[in-house]
Amino acid sequence: MGRSARQIRSEIDEAGRLTLSLATIELPDPGPDEVTVRVEAAPLNPSDLGLLFGPADMHSAKSSGTRSDPVVTAEVPEKWLPGIAARLDQSLPVGNEGAGVVVATGDSDAARALMGRTVSMIGGAMYSEYRTLPVGQCQPLPEGITPAQGASWFVNPLTALGMLETMRREGHSALVHTAAASNLGQMLVKLCRADDVPLVNLVRRVEQAETLRSLGARHVVDTSRPAFTDELVAALAETNATLAFDAIGGGPLAGQILAAMERAQSAIAAGYNRYGSATHKQVYIYGSLDRSPTVLERSYGMAWGVGGWLLTLFLQKLGGEGVARLRSRVVAELDTTFASHYAKVVSLAEALSLDAISVYGRQSSGEKYLIDPSRSD
Repeated sequence: MGRSARQIRSEIDEAGRLTLSLATIELPDPGPDEVTVRVEAAPLNPSDLGLLFGPADMHSAKSSGTRSDPVVTAEVPEKWLPGIAARLDQSLPVGNEGAGVVVATGDSDAARALMGRTVSMIGGAMYSEYRTLPVGQCQPLPEGITPAQGASWFVNPLTALGMLETMRREGHSALVHTAAASNLGQMLVKLCRADDVPLVNLVRRVEQAETLRSLGARHVVDTSRPAFTDELVAALAETNATLAFDAIGGGPLAGQILAAMERAQSAIAAGYNRYGSATHKQVYIYGSLDRSPTVLERSYGMAWGVGGWLLTLFLQKLGGEGVARLRSRVVAELDTTFASHYAKVVSLAEALSLDAISVYGRQSSGEKYLIDPSRSD
């Protein structure tokens, strides 16, 4: 009869109080085409933090409970409550992806074939000691690949591949990426090198630029430098990049990229056009590292666009055959192109310590955490 499991839960009440805690749940026996996995690795991605913290002000976070059974509370500014009305007063499990070992299966041949295998998973609720889910949401890992190596198999690798697919489908030939020193950004550098795609990387610090150059990045622009704009225009002119993926979201950066693209394209245009260059310039916002308003100062003609880009919606458009093709490449290159690096591995309880939250909650490059739910507190 099933088994119990501890898992991280996130709840925001109508009064605007976020509560993070560990709950014990009962898992049913796996159905015919399901498996139960002992989760041994699950990354803390920015998309996970969006659900874990919501719009709470984590500077107000307070801890109670015990070391092995912690409770964290924080306040959500009232102005954000209308936008999250659908989640209020619900205790939600967290964790988009993870990896572990199959410990029980249903009766189907596909399920039984996974018994004892190390698999990666997608489907939510991964910050849990065990997870029961359909076979189709599992990806068997090659021999020798550990759960920690396979845990970040979905979100970042498929996002990087999705960016290249979008570029090709929309007729662009090069990319711009912000917050480029992240795990995802480093994957994208390696992927673009392998596929011979010009890539302009935007970072905020000298050491981040050095990290990317050590991976072979050719075009790295530091947004903190006084000459940032001119250096960006030069990189865009050399690469002919007219498509950008922005992880920042708020502030002026998206508009600055469009303006720099316009300058680069106008320099090669035949003659003056009061409507700007005829080449379409596109920025897709796919992250929210900055929650402030996106500021656009119109200085880039009329052939431009700013929109949102979400991995799950892109994969739906791509279709089953296309998704299978991307997944196969990820699995084949898990320990090379799509290798992830973590600053620290923590247990479920340790993930809810204020010290840990203060680090991974910053979402800074080089500070990504991995949760091992099988680890003792």
